[in-house]
Order: sequence, then C-alpha cells, then structure tokens
Amino acid sequence: IVARNGKAFNYGGHALTMHNVADNLLWRDFSAERPNQKWVTDITYVWVRHQWLYLATVMDLYSRRIIGWSLDTSMTEPLITQAMQMAIDARGVVPGLIVHSDRGTQYRSNSYVSFLERHGIARSMSRKENCWDNAVMESFYARLKVELIYARCYQSIDEARSGIFGYIEIFYNRKRRHSANDGLCPVDFEEKAAIAA
Repeated sequence: IVARNGKAFNYGGHALTMHNVADNLLWRDFSAERPNQKWVTDITYVWVRHQWLYLATVMDLYSRRIIGWSLDTSMTEPLITQAMQMAIDARGVVPGLIVHSDRGTQYRSNSYVSFLERHGIARSMSRKENCWDNAVMESFYARLKVELIYARCYQSIDEARSGIFGYIEIFYNRKRRHSANDGLCPVDFEEKAAIAA
C-alpha cells in the first residue's frame, strides 16, 4: 500500500484590487443548519496532456455535497457562472443564501456580481491571500486530486470530464463518507435529515 499525498501550491505575492470585494460573512463558520443556507465555491486546475483545464465547483456546506460544477479550457467568468447556474437549477435559491469564494478576478467581475444579485444571493469573500477562509472547498480539491487526478494521466478533455463526472456525481456525493456528516455521504445525510424533519 502506498499513500497518495497532495502537492504544495505556492501563491504569488501580487496585489489584488478592492474592486467588487465583498465582506467575509462566514468567518470560517462552515456549519449550516439547513440546506441552501451557505454555499462555497472555487476554481482548481487539472492537467490534461499538454494543457490546463479549469474546474469550478459549488458546495452546499450543510452536507458537503457538490451541487454545481463546470469544466473548461479557460478560467473565465462564464466558467464560474455555469457552475453556479447548475447549483441554482438543482437547488433553487432561498432567502438569505450566502455564497462564499476567494477574491479571484472571476468572482469580482461585474457580470458575476450582477448574476448573483439578480438571484438575491449574498456574496461573501475570503480575506486577502487567506486560503483557510475557504478551507472546506480547498479540502475537496485536495481529495479530488489525491483520489483521482494524480492517479490518472488524462489524455483528452472528454476523458477528464468523464472521470470528474464519475468522481463528483457517483463517488463523492453518493459514496464517500464524511466525518462532518456523522460518517454518511452527502446524499445519504440529506435524505436522513429530510426524513427526520
């Protein structure tokens, strides 16, 4: 048996502007009392043969379920909007919903900010260069890369998309157990909570 470990990522020291920066409403409180109360989102990189792919995901903190995701060859505002639209289509928007992200330019773009405002979603952002403020999403990406990406050498975008689909929709959401969910996978945790309610 050989353990698979993650790889360190070095963040650059470039300055971020304050344009469209939102307050940090979560303050590392990653608990949620009900579904659709707090969502977190981020972007990560996936190497495929000779190019990078970019994966944007949206997680519901209540169950740690990935409720929206998008994969593309460019890290632009449509990438994150498509992931958020998938989450909205799947879950709807309830009053008071908070979406937390880092301060990446995509999340500060006028188009994305307007998109969230049209849906009545409150924005929250991590402090400057503070990955711990979005630790749950960072943890998901670490597991995705250790359990899937580093073990494969994807040769095409379609192959990577298929693998990521299987990991998120079949394994992670429906099989992978979480200590935050009393040892249940996200889908089972939500179903058990719905029955109890």
